[in-house]
Amino acid sequence: MDRGELELIWQGIERARDSGQRAALCTVVRVRGSAYRREGAKMLVLENGDYVCMLSGGCLEAEVALAAQQVIADGGPRVISYDLSEEVVWGLGIGCGGSVDVLIERLDTRLEAWLETLRSGALGVAATVLIGDSSIQRVTVSADGGLVGDRVAPEVQAEISRVALGMIGSLYPRSETRVVVGLDVFFDASAPPPVLVVFGAGHDAVPLVARALEIGWAVSVVDTRSAFLTSERFGAATLINPGVRFEFALPDKACCIVMNHHLERDRSSLRFALEGDAAFIGVLGPRSRFTDMLHALRKDGFTPSPAQLTQIRNPIGLDIGAESPAEVALSVMAELIAVRRGFAGGVLDGLEGKIHATRG
Repeated sequence: MDRGELELIWQGIERARDSGQRAALCTVVRVRGSAYRREGAKMLVLENGDYVCMLSGGCLEAEVALAAQQVIADGGPRVISYDLSEEVVWGLGIGCGGSVDVLIERLDTRLEAWLETLRSGALGVAATVLIGDSSIQRVTVSADGGLVGDRVAPEVQAEISRVALGMIGSLYPRSETRVVVGLDVFFDASAPPPVLVVFGAGHDAVPLVARALEIGWAVSVVDTRSAFLTSERFGAATLINPGVRFEFALPDKACCIVMNHHLERDRSSLRFALEGDAAFIGVLGPRSRFTDMLHALRKDGFTPSPAQLTQIRNPIGLDIGAESPAEVALSVMAELIAVRRGFAGGVLDGLEGKIHATRG
């Protein structure tokens, strides 16, 4: 779930408070087959039936809102399965070919605290044990391994902790339901926004930064030319003049794009990203130019390890025939999204099976 949707849900919570209404949070906790959204998608339903955000392409929301009003009235959580494989569901031709389970809970302080964790991007995982259609247990695991919440069996707690910490340490923690000691457990992951560091503030960096900011990335632009580093050009991005020796620290799990259009600065930026243990490095330009950069680095006494070389992509971007800076920006961001989520970045045409299944 992206930050824009979380912000809308928080606005809905505030609207409910202002109007004295109760509300319910509806979360997709299991997907079987194909569905419009995947695990972790959320929707807020107010007591008067209004709702914020969507769990599908518009086919489920009215029914979920009705069920949520019942949960608001009686207070108990419910897990409801919605079959999307029928040709006609509630009079609508859906035909997605799968089913989803939706957990509906009346909003309370504990849920609001977890939503604030998601909204702020703090590291953590909320593990919800789906005991039945009307019973759950929840344990929240923090980045340091601390656990708070309901009492669960020691062996279940240990496995929840192991899975949650693995998710916290990954590049892209994805919310999902797993079987833990014979129990279905929904793991809702919270993580900071992905970090993009763009080396080079040229004209083609402007649309790239704009696209990254638009989809919720935290972006820094690095260039020694202070005149190029302006908020008019790069909006909310952090602007960094690194000095001669790159006097700043590369953020943890950063994805880097090297696009200075200057061989010496590109070479220095590439070395800095490699030594800073970037999670991903994309180098703009043809392969021959990149090969020359590596050769020059070796002559300077720096030879990237085989492991470091696997972090580099060149040329950068998906092969869509991009020509203009705006098209290149789309190509590059599409590859970054695919890499972070474990996808190969090909076309979907003819695909059999789940669209959201990892295909790296």
